[in-house]
Amino acid sequence: LVASEFGHTVRRVAESDIEEGLFNIADRPEDLVSRPPVVTIMGHVDHGKTSLLDAIRNANVVSGEAGGITQHIGAYQIEKNGQKITFIDTPGHAAFTAMRARGAQVTDIAVLVVAADDSVMPQTIESINHAKAAGVPIIVAINKIDKRDADPQKVRTELLRHEVFVESMGGEVLDVEVSATKGTNLDKLLEAILLQAEVLDLKANPDRTAEGAVIEAKLDKGRGPVATVLVQTGTLMPGDIIVAGNEWGRVRALVDDRGEHVPEAPPAMPVEVLGLQGTPQAGDRFAVVNNEARAREITEYRQRLARDKAVAKHAGQRGSLEQMMSQLQTSGLKEFPLVIKGDVQGSIEAINAALEKLGNDEVRVRIVHSGAGGITESDVSLAETSGAAIIGFNVRANSQARTAAAAAGIEIRYYSIIYNLVDDVKAALSGMLSPERRETFIGNAEILEIFDISKVGKIAGCRVTEGKVERGAGVRLIRDNVVVHEGTLKTLKRFKDEVSEVPGGQECGMAFQNYEDMRVGDVIECFRVEMVSRTL
Repeated sequence: LVASEFGHTVRRVAESDIEEGLFNIADRPEDLVSRPPVVTIMGHVDHGKTSLLDAIRNANVVSGEAGGITQHIGAYQIEKNGQKITFIDTPGHAAFTAMRARGAQVTDIAVLVVAADDSVMPQTIESINHAKAAGVPIIVAINKIDKRDADPQKVRTELLRHEVFVESMGGEVLDVEVSATKGTNLDKLLEAILLQAEVLDLKANPDRTAEGAVIEAKLDKGRGPVATVLVQTGTLMPGDIIVAGNEWGRVRALVDDRGEHVPEAPPAMPVEVLGLQGTPQAGDRFAVVNNEARAREITEYRQRLARDKAVAKHAGQRGSLEQMMSQLQTSGLKEFPLVIKGDVQGSIEAINAALEKLGNDEVRVRIVHSGAGGITESDVSLAETSGAAIIGFNVRANSQARTAAAAAGIEIRYYSIIYNLVDDVKAALSGMLSPERRETFIGNAEILEIFDISKVGKIAGCRVTEGKVERGAGVRLIRDNVVVHEGTLKTLKRFKDEVSEVPGGQECGMAFQNYEDMRVGDVIECFRVEMVSRTL
């Protein structure tokens, strides 16, 4: 205002100034109060992360709640000895690594679940590396100790190899033997978490504008875009205007993990936020801004950046049709176009990341479009124009889309397990690889004499020196170790009879198709060619 009063026009020096003052506003130490710890449960597939979480929650869910039903929002808050603990449920799949790497920055403590009967597995090691990279203390939960072949001591010694020293081995890391199914020692695990939290002395300022991270986002029928967020500092309230990644919105309602509306979300509380304009990405940061104009400005800037990035990427990738064709001819690169729709943003990212890794310099996956929500008609028309297949992960096509797909002859495949999806795409890609020519050596024969027979032409009298000679197989004529002719046999005779094969050590007469320049002393090599389908 002052500048315009003096007749000046104000303009931004740099585009990126738009985001100035959005995050990392410093707090005064006296404003900070202690907050609950945020705990991420990590570990190998099938080691019992989810069942452990369920067991902890059910021990905590008041029996008054209708059948203990909880909406899956990917994050829960429980209470132990009057202190709260927030749990984040990370999907334990290797492909969720990207999200876990992003999500790890929200975490204060990592609980590493290791099955006592299975010990340390590849993803266990991966989880350890993530926790270490994020500088997060680890608590080891040795699960399934009720099993007969459980060996907790083996787990402890194997963890030593990956530099996780538990207390009984003279280290700092707390470990608890638990059983999710029997409910053994769950309180001990929670006490260990609270003990660790006390050491960390976690604090946040609740009396300011909220900031935090998006844990998961999905498009909900009836409620629109819904984001599960974790408030990290400040207090989020309905009516606040928030910017999350490339999206913004006015908070219509906050829903906790029990499906109840809450009036506010203090630090370290996970809530579902309704009222965003679109679904943000899992792992995006969010912040409250003071007005809609600012929110629009920031999101437009970010969308523009994202668009420019995408355009640049595609320009480098696609170019014109001629370029694409010439590229196909020169490099022989075949692309497998896909349209991917999933239930939540996190799983889509995971699928994209997993599929990008497939392929080699001959074939690769091209993701034409991916997004959260059901499969719609527009997805089908997009797939039709780009010749893509449609993949639905935990989502279904609506009836219009189904009819359109049937009419256009487009395949829609549904999956609920990432492994199966990746394997199927891998198989499809392998099918696009040109088959490999493999030849097997059958036998050698040596030419002893050449006969010139009228009406037939030249016939070579040979002795089979090794293996055998078959009619219909491929043959090469070799002179002084150089191949002079390659083709097929016209005749293969023993005495006067045509035969299908001649075993080693016997003599026979051969004539080649369209070739007569044989000499005494040449070697005839007989081989069979197979086309073997290749796999990635």
